[in-house]
Amino acid sequence: MEFSIKSTSPEKQRTACLVVGVHESRKLSPAATQIDQQAGGYLTDILRHGDMDGRLGSTCLLHKVPGTICERVLLVGLGRERDMNEKAYADASNAMLKALAGCGAADAAIYLIQTSVKGRDLAWNIEQLVIAAEASQYQPGKLKSKQDKSPSKLRKLTFGISDSQQQASAEAALAQGLAIGAGMSLAKMLGDLPGNVCTPTYLAGQAQALAKSHKLKCEVLDKKDIEKLGMGSFLSVAKGSRQPPKLVVLHHNGGKKGDKPIVLVGKGITFDAGGISLKPAAEMDEMKYDMCGAASVLGTLRAIAEMKLPLNVVGVIPTCENLPDGDANKPGDIVTSMSGQTIEILNTDAEGRLILCDALTYSERFEPAAVIDIATLTGACVIALGHHATGMFSNHDSLAREIEHAGTAAQDRVWRLPLWDDYQQQLDSNFADIANIGGRAGGSITAACFLSRFTKKYDWAHLDIAGTAWKSGKDKGSTGRPVPLLVHFLVKRAGRPK
Repeated sequence: MEFSIKSTSPEKQRTACLVVGVHESRKLSPAATQIDQQAGGYLTDILRHGDMDGRLGSTCLLHKVPGTICERVLLVGLGRERDMNEKAYADASNAMLKALAGCGAADAAIYLIQTSVKGRDLAWNIEQLVIAAEASQYQPGKLKSKQDKSPSKLRKLTFGISDSQQQASAEAALAQGLAIGAGMSLAKMLGDLPGNVCTPTYLAGQAQALAKSHKLKCEVLDKKDIEKLGMGSFLSVAKGSRQPPKLVVLHHNGGKKGDKPIVLVGKGITFDAGGISLKPAAEMDEMKYDMCGAASVLGTLRAIAEMKLPLNVVGVIPTCENLPDGDANKPGDIVTSMSGQTIEILNTDAEGRLILCDALTYSERFEPAAVIDIATLTGACVIALGHHATGMFSNHDSLAREIEHAGTAAQDRVWRLPLWDDYQQQLDSNFADIANIGGRAGGSITAACFLSRFTKKYDWAHLDIAGTAWKSGKDKGSTGRPVPLLVHFLVKRAGRPK
């Protein structure tokens, strides 16, 4: 889809569809008021006759409104003016996009971005609407023999601003929204692919293709390289699969030489059957999404590369499958991690932490400013937080606050959970330095505590995206989260004094 910014009064817009807002109590938005005046009170009459009540998410499509030069006017309900917050704006935006998709217009001029949203500005409105528009274009059924045809003819959106002095900030918001949208689309595409297509080798190939197209540096380590590094924990998970493991390392060198990078570590289990501790058959197909952490790292790197973000960022992706096999991990096995710590594997389905711990140790070599790992790690996090907030853990309060603020700004929110030493004893083992599970109580917390044993040398945060990386049911599919959160965090870091 094509996007542009234009400083023009709504009544002067020549377009297939002009979009303006209406609040409850029949209150027209400023842009709608201008159209109403041009049309001799036509919109006021529509409201008076009850065709549109301004209820949040309601729409009313009008053709050939008197006095206007546009073909259609779409009224979008904004609800009560005092209740216009981030969620209400998102609901109104999605209702608008759905109505536009079905109205037959090839282009539209949108003045909804001028809506006053509590605590937000025009730039935020534009970015969020661009991301929503990009998401509405995403088609998950890439492998169908007959591709689903989009009913929408919509190809171009123009955002109408009231002041030419807003042009620069609006253009910047548009660019950021497009970059985030592109990153989310990549993450969703990879997440939605089946495990027989998106193997560790395929994922590594996608990273190499991204590096080539977006001028990143990419290194792919194979099994022999991983063995030389002493990543016994990572390799133990890969043993049960015929697909060879890969360790992908991507560099975005946008900052000054010598500046410490932010390292993003993404869990890349391309299919997780649980290993010998086999998962139940129901919904096991969704375990293709166990690589969404890796997908989000690739999506984020794509976004910041398109933005040419002046920051050094490293992406580290350990990727393999977790399957049952005669050579697979067995409950009770003890392996040695890259850090030298030994791990008793009490449950082979707690494999994500086994590959992440070696990737976290590997990240020490970059002398990072901070490390964030992203993983669909625990079902316990879903039970605790549902599907709205990502679970967040950190050994550094300032870093945790940065991530919280970025999540709020991006509408990709996190909730911080404790990482207290009180939980560490649940990981005690009689036979190794640490057990890979700590029992049912506080499962997401003890998983984070496990990872914390390997992050002593830098500021670190862990994002458990098990509840937010994909949707189940009739709308099954990857969400592309937490790409918006990560991009906002990195943008803020890039603007911070070194």
